[in-house]
Amino acid sequence: MNLAAAANENLAHTSNVLIYSSMAVYTLAFLAHIAEWVFGSRSKVGRTAAALDAANRAGAAAASAPKVQVTQAGGATTVLERPKVVTRSAAGTRDVPDGPGASGGTFQGDLWGRIAVSMTVLAFLVQAGGVVARALSVERAPWGNMYEFSITFSTVAVAAYLILLLLRKNVRWMGLLLVTVVLLDLGIATTVLYTDSDQLVPALHSYWLWIHVSTAIICGAVFFLGAVATLLYLFRDSYERKIEDGVEPGRFAQSVLDRLPSAATLDKFSYRANAAVFPLWTFTIIAGAIWAGEAWGRYWGWDAKETWSFITWVAYACYLHARATAGWKGRKAAYLALIAFGCWLFNYYGVNIFITGKHSYAGV
Repeated sequence: MNLAAAANENLAHTSNVLIYSSMAVYTLAFLAHIAEWVFGSRSKVGRTAAALDAANRAGAAAASAPKVQVTQAGGATTVLERPKVVTRSAAGTRDVPDGPGASGGTFQGDLWGRIAVSMTVLAFLVQAGGVVARALSVERAPWGNMYEFSITFSTVAVAAYLILLLLRKNVRWMGLLLVTVVLLDLGIATTVLYTDSDQLVPALHSYWLWIHVSTAIICGAVFFLGAVATLLYLFRDSYERKIEDGVEPGRFAQSVLDRLPSAATLDKFSYRANAAVFPLWTFTIIAGAIWAGEAWGRYWGWDAKETWSFITWVAYACYLHARATAGWKGRKAAYLALIAFGCWLFNYYGVNIFITGKHSYAGV
């Protein structure tokens, strides 16, 4: 390949048109998700959780009452036993079976939900076409600068979400927040981070560009899905605790949080996502070190990007270790997960924008 070859301006323009078109379709998906939440009823998850917690409170109150002795005719005495307490679940958590998601099983809500997913699929295909056109315009991997990294990152994040739906996983509750973040990501990419399609410096023309950066993008996309689940877990857990304590949540909290899976389910999803991709993040750092050895003659030099990649690795390692430690499960571990994702975000945006180092060659 000729490293000095000029970019194909027609393909570059086509890529831009496709990216902007995907933003328009994502906007339609966003509106459809809003309609799903507006017209859908409270989900079975919320109703089951509320009923289960109410039964627990009633059973606990009855269990604390003293036994009553009744003397019948003829001197016989009958002891009235206390009602049995309804257990939360076999595992001793507040987990309940998953419901249908935001629509709550209503026909109108489910219809809007299906439209939202269809619009998301269409937007994903258009956006993926934009990423491919960008790659063809310069005949290289489409992640040579932050603009290209951003449009590819959001494409992979949506792909991961759609794959989970294809596997019949109950993740439609994530759709609204996912589409919102993708629109923000593309908005920043096309305005603040936009870079003309061009060739890269010779040091980047390596097969490691395909390996190292692609795995970083995949890790970031899955970390993002895990972070969304973790954030929603914190809200849902607080909501369930209020119900258990007999506090009536506000109408807005009920209309939103009742439609989510249980806190335990969200927590489990987050843990599985982070644990599944953590080995790949480890490989990403190792691959980067090998590439650095070939390009710069040293494997590790504590460059800002290298340092924050390692900090992110340590943060997620602490989170996974905390999940295996009895005293750090639940909300404490969730806070660690959000801190870890915050480290990844700073490594993504902060290092490239605010810190100058060896990874600053590609511009913004």
